[in-house]
Amino acid sequence: MIRSAPPGLAPPAPADARESTAAGNGRGPVGTAPRRGSRARLRDWAELLRVSALFTVPGDALAGAAATGLRPNRGTAYAACASLLLYQAGMALNDWADRDEDALDRPHRPVPSGRISPTAALAAAGLLTAAGLTSAARAGRPALAVATVLTATVWAYDLRLKHTPAAPAAMAAARALDLLLGATATLSAPTMPPTARRAADPSPSAMPGRGRGHGTGRSGGAPATPGTALRAAAPAAALAAHTYAVTAVSRHEAHGGSTLTPLAALGLTTTLGLLLSRTRTTAGPVPALSAAAYVRTAAGPFLHAALNPSPPLTQRAVGGGIRAMIPLQAALAARSGATGTALAVLGLAPAARAFARKVSPT
Repeated sequence: MIRSAPPGLAPPAPADARESTAAGNGRGPVGTAPRRGSRARLRDWAELLRVSALFTVPGDALAGAAATGLRPNRGTAYAACASLLLYQAGMALNDWADRDEDALDRPHRPVPSGRISPTAALAAAGLLTAAGLTSAARAGRPALAVATVLTATVWAYDLRLKHTPAAPAAMAAARALDLLLGATATLSAPTMPPTARRAADPSPSAMPGRGRGHGTGRSGGAPATPGTALRAAAPAAALAAHTYAVTAVSRHEAHGGSTLTPLAALGLTTTLGLLLSRTRTTAGPVPALSAAAYVRTAAGPFLHAALNPSPPLTQRAVGGGIRAMIPLQAALAARSGATGTALAVLGLAPAARAFARKVSPT
């Protein structure tokens, strides 16, 4: 996914990790990490899976649910769980795929330092992917179809597209698909098993494949219509545009040197914020407040990186762009009229900031 910290910002590797750095470079037998306590091992996996960035993920499903006009339901929960699992799978796969490069440029990372073996990282990516698809399947076949495309996009990015000009577009597509997964799962997840539906309502309209709403066997309270699906397109496009900008900036975080890229990201952030603040819903001041928080979180770091495109400031811009996804998701939900959802998403921001001080989100 989005790259890890450049060498200039990397914390010094623990002594035991430095001793085994060469073991996990992927060129020979997998190194064996030194014995470490359970807390240290948990921290190693937290670093590999970028736990501080996980707080930016549930808002995708919630914003997608808000776009449908329905309350979050069981399908939304399955989608959020699938998103979290697939995001972590992408992080583990990212470090496995970059193990040779990281052995030279980022030897402090868990895989090249030997704290986590390449085999373990790849196995985690596979298991997390399977778990994510299983969770999406619980929301229904339409949700599983979207999750399958999302999975293919994540794996293609990590294994093939990351170092090509298509990388920002691939990441943007992944975030857009994540929001669409939330919308699709909210619409397609049945509220109760078919047998329970028939017991509660033995009329013909309650039979699978007949009638409206629950009787379709697809929706969690409303039929999935083309108009309902299209309402999620605009929020997905906004999230994709922001992700494209952040990923484009992240391609320069190791060496810096780009002024135009963070400047373009600054222009996009400001434009999105202005558009989202001009709401016509009855959500009160929440959309404008969320949009302001979004611009405040992302714009400052982008401006600093444009004025001084050094690796440290560029990486801070990437981190700010990642954290800005939370108020962006809140603004998208609020603009759809889901004030409660927007406030719940905004509540994730303090935790994201706190965890970012301990584990880098990039």
